[in-house]
Amino acid sequence: MTGSRVIATIGPASNNPKILLQLRAAGMSVARLNGSHNTHEWHAETVKLLRETVPDVPVLLDIPGRKIRTLQLEHEPSFLRGEIIILTTDVSHNGKVKVPVGYDKLHEKLSPGVGVFADDGTLSFVVVKIEGRDIYLRADMDGTLKSRKGINVPGINLGQSLVTDKDRSMIDFAKNIGVDYIGISFVESREHIEAIRRLIDAPTPKIVAKVENSGGIKHLIEIVDAADVIMIDRGDLAVETSINHVALYQKQILSAAGRAGKPTIVATEMLHSMIENPLPTKAEVSDITNAVLDGASAVMLSGETAVGRYPVEAVSRISNIASLAAAQLAAPEISKIEHPQNDIRLAIRALAEALPISKLVVLSQTGYSVRIAAMSGTGLPVIAVGSDPFLTRGWNLLPGVDSITSGVFSVASLSDENRIVQALIEKDLIDEKDYVVLVSAQQDSENLSGNLLRTLNIKTWLQQHAFNKTDSEVA
Repeated sequence: MTGSRVIATIGPASNNPKILLQLRAAGMSVARLNGSHNTHEWHAETVKLLRETVPDVPVLLDIPGRKIRTLQLEHEPSFLRGEIIILTTDVSHNGKVKVPVGYDKLHEKLSPGVGVFADDGTLSFVVVKIEGRDIYLRADMDGTLKSRKGINVPGINLGQSLVTDKDRSMIDFAKNIGVDYIGISFVESREHIEAIRRLIDAPTPKIVAKVENSGGIKHLIEIVDAADVIMIDRGDLAVETSINHVALYQKQILSAAGRAGKPTIVATEMLHSMIENPLPTKAEVSDITNAVLDGASAVMLSGETAVGRYPVEAVSRISNIASLAAAQLAAPEISKIEHPQNDIRLAIRALAEALPISKLVVLSQTGYSVRIAAMSGTGLPVIAVGSDPFLTRGWNLLPGVDSITSGVFSVASLSDENRIVQALIEKDLIDEKDYVVLVSAQQDSENLSGNLLRTLNIKTWLQQHAFNKTDSEVA
């Protein structure tokens, strides 16, 4: 599928082979796991299942980071407006009398009169008093406080470390089970991303920086520059800033990421009504369409596919909406001044506009060239060839990209190039009707000597080369 990718969260409604295959057929490009829910054992088994069932689908693991949540509760308390509910940092409680939370210093950071929100802002409270580890809240509305729901305290510095012990444990776990991307919550600085990258200490997993509070908005440009992918988590963003500003912030983030050539994910309530209903609302269809038109590389489903009644239908619906929007998408203007790498993107665009180019074939060892081609704004299919299967799988998050793993090759070697072109023909990924651009770019924007952009008429190539259909090194 060209255009924006679809990320589906895997949960009880979808973690079986039959549904996973149906999700992939319906348009799922990336599988997401929410590290705030379920056990390490569950996530490890689910990753194993994904690798066995849909091996080409990259996996994104969201780790809790600094996000505060209620713990798993034996009793989920319901309350009426004006009633008192007690949060506590004493984790021995089960929810029947007091609701435990996962940040042991929360009671030290709050004071009477402070507003507290839960469950993406659907529940709101005011602090009445603090007694020891107990936080007494007065409910502003009727509701039920459930297990593993987020707790937000906008405007209050909760004094949490950039990287928590839980982060370190989860990153080690993520590396051990071989996920492709790690989602980091409440990113507010380049420093935060660099600290996580040092812990990863490897080419993968790549870092998805979640922009979801005022600090993230304030330091947006440095976050975009430092991260591999940007996620707009509209649930926490609405609570931590202002729900009235969410759409404006979304446009701002998509614009900044687009100028930098960084892929973006728009998340939260894209098809929320389809958790219970087989059809979306018109507002949801409009929301998805506008996200794609504004430049979103991927749109994400959460509860819709994790616990919803119609997971396959939700993926099919969002995939179709995103594809229709992408077909109407005019290529965005690219600023050469802000990012030197835009020279390559502009060159790709110029070739695509001047010639009947049908596909981009990218030869890459790191994925940099793949991102440049995918974010060039041409709307053309991208066939990305790399030699490391752990890296190439992750490229499938990028819009319009199909990744292929090859044996070791050199971009400078004409014989390697010809071998790859022949292999792509053998696999019916390109044919004599195609006119392609071969792309390879250096990540060091100051050193442009290694960049390659070359047009190739496949019909002419076939005429010039003795061609026999033999086994290819491309897998």
